[in-house]
Amino acid sequence: MTDRRLLVTVPGATLRDAVLAEGALPDGVDLVVWDLDSPPPADAIDLVVPPYMGASPKLVALRDVRTRLVQSQSIGYDDVAEYLPPGNVFANAATVHEASTAELAVGLAIAAQRGLPDYVRAAAEGRWAPARHASLADRRVLIVGYGGVGKAVEARLEPFEVRITRVASRARDDERGRIHGIDELPALLPDAEIVIVGVPLNESTTGLVDAAFLAALPDGALVVNVARGKVADTDAILAEASSGRLRIALDVTDPEPLPEGHPLFALPNVLVSPHVGGATSAMMPRMARLVRRQIERMLRAEDPLNVVLRT
Repeated sequence: MTDRRLLVTVPGATLRDAVLAEGALPDGVDLVVWDLDSPPPADAIDLVVPPYMGASPKLVALRDVRTRLVQSQSIGYDDVAEYLPPGNVFANAATVHEASTAELAVGLAIAAQRGLPDYVRAAAEGRWAPARHASLADRRVLIVGYGGVGKAVEARLEPFEVRITRVASRARDDERGRIHGIDELPALLPDAEIVIVGVPLNESTTGLVDAAFLAALPDGALVVNVARGKVADTDAILAEASSGRLRIALDVTDPEPLPEGHPLFALPNVLVSPHVGGATSAMMPRMARLVRRQIERMLRAEDPLNVVLRT
């Protein structure tokens, strides 16, 4: 146990209240609100939780603060090293967003398969417009990225009676069978009717979904991106979608936000959601539980969870 009080900061009252809703904090823990825009509450903070969206540039506020752990509210951390001052330990929010992001990925796939956007447009025009669309059942689904989100997508897809092929950064086997390596994509894409992309953004995945990737897919295939916008080449996506050959569902774009009037918005075979994969009622309770687990581990002098970067 530590022999001094722990200082924990969260960026707003919503997360503070969620942490306190889990029960009284252990003795010796102070929880205060700091959004990284105002001066820090102390020159030493044990656990800092930055804001959820647009947090990375704000991390420069830690340059004159000694910290033990910076706990992100996001899974991705591709731009953190650019802003996080030296001497910090950074943890991502694994366990917080996987379920909600997988829900959205499957929801986008169902919406695109069953023509829900068409029905919404018709209803807005006061038209009754029945049509027969492709099922999700019996489709060949390629999950590209088999981390927490990919596994959560797989678990939610299985009851829909699809045929799933899994792709990760390296090939291996698990209790469910083969996980293909990302180098095998050229051989796997021609057989995929639906591709769900959930890879982390890094040097090797930037531009992964490019013109060659898309060209390898069969006519009518659906591509769902819930990873990061820069994983996909927007011009290549626009070219394939404009031709009508492929269908696209995006929760993330490059640039982001997608500019008003961008041609992707107007295409009937493109479905865009505004980066809301993790933005559900599940987020705050799960984030609060992660913060409390990190506090408890600090009090027991144990290593923090989910450490992904040390500067």
